[in-house]
Amino acid sequence: MKVVVDSNVLFTLFWEKSFSRHLILRRGIKFFSPEYALEEINKFKREIMKKTGLTEQEFDETRRKIIELVEFVPLKDYQSLLAKAQNIPDKNDIDFIALALKLNCLIWSNDKALKKQSIVEVLSTKEFIEKI
Repeated sequence: MKVVVDSNVLFTLFWEKSFSRHLILRRGIKFFSPEYALEEINKFKREIMKKTGLTEQEFDETRRKIIELVEFVPLKDYQSLLAKAQNIPDKNDIDFIALALKLNCLIWSNDKALKKQSIVEVLSTKEFIEKI
């Protein structure tokens, strides 16, 4: 099974007791995210550290683990599908939609706006748990 994970799910992986962290370790599921989601993690590093209480070393360690568990896909690999993703409520989600189209898979996200589109299936954490 292939699954695209959005930035907010990736952010939750920094919490040590996050259930999302447990799910991402499941065998038989391959996780993907646009490369720019990794840039967002870097951009919000200080905020994530503040909210989670992680030291810089712990943050960097967790980030490395995430990179091992999630394949971050460069824009050039799904860029041709961006046009199909244009008509969605939140334009910040276009990359996730295009990548899911490229991989022919669902998106794991708790973003209510992302669920309002009908191009690809989007599952909340609860729905994702029920599906697997």
